[in-house]
Amino acid sequence: MKRRINFVRSVAACGFLVHLTACVPHVDTRVPEVPIPEQYAGTDMAHASKDSVKTASMNWKDYFADPNLIALIDTALENNQELNIFTQEIQITRNEIGAKQGAYLPSVELGADAGLDKVGRYTRQGAVEESLEIEPGKSFPDPLGDFALGAYARWEVDIWHKLRDAEKSAVSSYLATVEGKNFMVTNLIAEIASSYYELLALDNQLSILDRNIAIQQNALEVVRLKKQGARVTELALRRFEAQVFYTRSLKFEIEQKIVETENRINFLVGRYPQSIKRDATKFVDLIPASLKAGIPAQLIENRPDIRKAELELAAADLDVKVARANFYPSLDITGSFGLSAYDTSKLFETPESMLYSITGGLTAPFLNRKEIKAVYLNASAKQVQAVIEYERTVLQAFIEVANQLSNIEKLKGNYTLKQKQVKALDESVQISTTLFNSARADYMEVLLTQREAMDSKFELVETKVRQLNAAVNIYRSLGGGWRDSSKDVTVK
Repeated sequence: MKRRINFVRSVAACGFLVHLTACVPHVDTRVPEVPIPEQYAGTDMAHASKDSVKTASMNWKDYFADPNLIALIDTALENNQELNIFTQEIQITRNEIGAKQGAYLPSVELGADAGLDKVGRYTRQGAVEESLEIEPGKSFPDPLGDFALGAYARWEVDIWHKLRDAEKSAVSSYLATVEGKNFMVTNLIAEIASSYYELLALDNQLSILDRNIAIQQNALEVVRLKKQGARVTELALRRFEAQVFYTRSLKFEIEQKIVETENRINFLVGRYPQSIKRDATKFVDLIPASLKAGIPAQLIENRPDIRKAELELAAADLDVKVARANFYPSLDITGSFGLSAYDTSKLFETPESMLYSITGGLTAPFLNRKEIKAVYLNASAKQVQAVIEYERTVLQAFIEVANQLSNIEKLKGNYTLKQKQVKALDESVQISTTLFNSARADYMEVLLTQREAMDSKFELVETKVRQLNAAVNIYRSLGGGWRDSSKDVTVK
């Protein structure tokens, strides 16, 4: 009869646990939808998008051929503080994997206890000890010692794969952090290259200013002579002087920009301010590397930020499973084994001093289900958030590449026309000067032509640096640079 009652109780308990697990709230999760076009349409370079050899797969040392720039990038990959901080972040997430792996393994603790127990003689326990003998002719010692040495184990059986899914989530988070570092490497290479090209452009603008100052200074001397001969007015002399002062003032602005650009590069490289080694004379002859964009679908393989978002989505999916498993019963097994005696001399006398125990328990959440439900709903919301973030990252990557492909084409035509403009204005300066010397042109025509010629040369340099930066940006947008700067990642 008693056995039947225990069986009924067990069945009732199991039914109650099943009822609890059936109350898991329903949530909607999402899967990403990324219908990527077959090619980068809308640009003149769409015909080149199916090349099998892609720009993104090029080693950055081959893509950026300038040895001074290569040396800067090499130093930055070693010394950049932000990159080194992120390296420690990778180590932190890697340690999380070990913590999750240990969660589904049995935990064993070793312990040793010692104590004395003195009870009153006229208490129940004292009276019992007074009437009993430990051995023939030997009563309980007073006070009574208690010495123990043993091992204690606990193990949560991962019947719902909750702990293993948590470990897989930690692995995905770790790999996502690695991809985050790869994306940082790509951006770091691009930022140094852009700053370096900007520095070369500033050097060339400074040279343009020096040449224009010399030309304007010569023109000013000619005007002074004409003023002495009463061939021009004082107004003309002052306007020529003002133009020289204006051009000289621009030189200070350019020099300050050079200092700031050098220091920005030094900061990225991880060193205190110093001169940046460079050859500005080759700036005009720099030609962007030939571009082979590949197909849009390859962005998912090449872009570290897309790979990072994909891994974060995988981790979010697993977190939902872990949160759901918290509604289910958990099976805990505990056990202990050791030696215990009232006297240290008898502690190692076995089997008399030996003791052990093992217990299994099946438990399910009851009063704290509201907290578990909130955790589950949050995990589901984060999963949807991760899907949207993944879709956004893919869309942004595609648009960045499409913009840069178009930009490269437009800048190519722009630079050609700027070259023709500079040539025409240089000839105009010579013509206006000749006409002015022969009193056939007004001094304002000379000044205006000189300023337009200088501005056009500045614009030509700016267009050139925009061309080079577009080549840098397309390399970054396609996901280039990180493969040759990252070590193989393995998870044990």
